[in-house]
Amino acid sequence: MSLGLLGTSLNPPTATATDTTAPLPIRVVVLVNYELGADSGDDAGEFQHWYERGIDGHSPLDCMPLPQSTHAACLDRKRGVLVTYTGLTADRAAASVMAMGMDPRFDFSQAYWLIGGIAGIDPNDATVGSAVWGKWVVNGDWGYEIDAREIPEGWTTGYIPLHHKTPYSEPVDTSQGKVFKLNPRLGDWAYELTRDIKLDDNKTLATIRAGYTTFPAAQKPPRVMQGDNISASTFWHGKLLNQWANDWVHYWTHGQGEFVTTAVEDSGILEAIRFLEAGGKADFQRVMLLRTGSNFSMQPTGLSAADSLAREIDGFGAMGPAVEAHWRVGSPVVRELSEHWERYRQSPFEGDKP
Repeated sequence: MSLGLLGTSLNPPTATATDTTAPLPIRVVVLVNYELGADSGDDAGEFQHWYERGIDGHSPLDCMPLPQSTHAACLDRKRGVLVTYTGLTADRAAASVMAMGMDPRFDFSQAYWLIGGIAGIDPNDATVGSAVWGKWVVNGDWGYEIDAREIPEGWTTGYIPLHHKTPYSEPVDTSQGKVFKLNPRLGDWAYELTRDIKLDDNKTLATIRAGYTTFPAAQKPPRVMQGDNISASTFWHGKLLNQWANDWVHYWTHGQGEFVTTAVEDSGILEAIRFLEAGGKADFQRVMLLRTGSNFSMQPTGLSAADSLAREIDGFGAMGPAVEAHWRVGSPVVRELSEHWERYRQSPFEGDKP
């Protein structure tokens, strides 16, 4: 289908069974999760930089209504890029993506997907303000739970994988599809394209990481890196749950994944894209994950988990650098794919499928 169709009105009537309007062919979808306040002109959440700057840094996006989803679909019509946000929580995100994917006004069959946003980040691996490309997303809710005050002696956690009786027992049952492996060739390509991008560092970030005196990785300035994500509906925090997240990701990925970031929505988004793929409306092998560290996932040296969490509730100190990093690292990937479409229409990343 001709990309010239993206030059049509941003407010066409919703397609019906008798509507002959061809859908807009989308080259790249950018899915973040939320915005603070207005879309423009105030403190930026995950969406605002993408909306105001567009893909090239100076071309704002035009939006068309998407009433059955969380937010309007905002377009760079020249490049064939759609940007929106899904809403917080995995269920809301999944519903929003499914509604958008089924909208007859769009054709996502060859689209690349850049999903993500801010995240908690493990100080054992990285520091706040960093941008992390992931290959694995592990559902952190898929299991049984016993309160920590009642777990048997010798257990390290009260979380038990579904269909098992003890933590981390074999065999690993991935039949329910709660572990998502993204295309490693595509993820490596995105990382190599962006690995040398300089990320913001400032006194606020230096003050945050200064508390993590026993964590060498946390002491370093922000950087672009690779690492995997645990997607759980509970905003958890603390060193013991941080160890659980490391063990949980290691278990479900057979030791191939490395927990670095924690967020909520990714498992819901990926489930929706996988369902859309089953209907011929998306290609799961074209999905990339980019999470940026807005806060550490556990307390600093000398502070309790409860006091650290209370401080996080008052606001993520690295929020500004994290949303900036997401646009700064993500936008070159989106530009490369969309502006050189003849090179990427037939994906060069299809070998070695996960």
